[in-house]
Amino acid sequence: MTAPLTPPHQPSSNDPWQTPPTWGGPGGPGGPGSGSLLESEGENDRRSDLRRAAVVTVLVTVAGIALGLLWVWLAPRVPLISDSTAVFLNDSEGEEAIGADGTFVLLALAFGALSAALVFWFQRRGGIALVVGLALGGLLGSLVAWRLGVWLGPDQDVVAHARAVGKGVVFDAPLQLRAKGAALLVWSMGAMAVHLGLTALFGPRDPEPEWGMFPGWAAGGPVPGAGPGADAGPGAPGAGVPPVPPAGA
Repeated sequence: MTAPLTPPHQPSSNDPWQTPPTWGGPGGPGGPGSGSLLESEGENDRRSDLRRAAVVTVLVTVAGIALGLLWVWLAPRVPLISDSTAVFLNDSEGEEAIGADGTFVLLALAFGALSAALVFWFQRRGGIALVVGLALGGLLGSLVAWRLGVWLGPDQDVVAHARAVGKGVVFDAPLQLRAKGAALLVWSMGAMAVHLGLTALFGPRDPEPEWGMFPGWAAGGPVPGAGPGADAGPGAPGAGVPPVPPAGA
């Protein structure tokens, strides 16, 4: 009696149905410790993205000060006049009343496009956190610009202002936004649209997936998982050997 060539607790190396081995050493793909390594790298990337998004939010919010100053400087004034009993528009057919809103919207669009271009220039990686930070900063910057413009503009107390200047004297109406809901969102919407367009046109492309190779392919061996009728490579054991006919044929 001879001992079996293959111990019963070890699978045969020529068995085409055996489970392919796990490649990669410790820390490599499929090796011990690879999961924790990938998780730590993903956590570091998320923290880095959040830090960049926070910086973008703060810088864009601070830029709202410049928008507020430009709005006060460029927005048309609405002339008012008083007759000691009431305050009237000096030019009832003028378009200065909507000019302040239009000026704010145009400036917000320009600031949105500029902030998106700068963020894309310095942070080519993009990411959802960065876009959210850009949008949030645009909204906060618009709020800062609006409140700063109102504060630096003409006096908000129209009655007191009319009494101070006297009867028949033209004075400027307070600076205000009539369509606040839409005007305050223009910066964020413009920034997101421009950033999305720049990312689509000039952003980095995802690498093409690489097809893995089984170790047996390079040596011409059988493909793990292939059936017994699969063709063997030119250098595989048994290549070129005719099959053994069944008994009794």
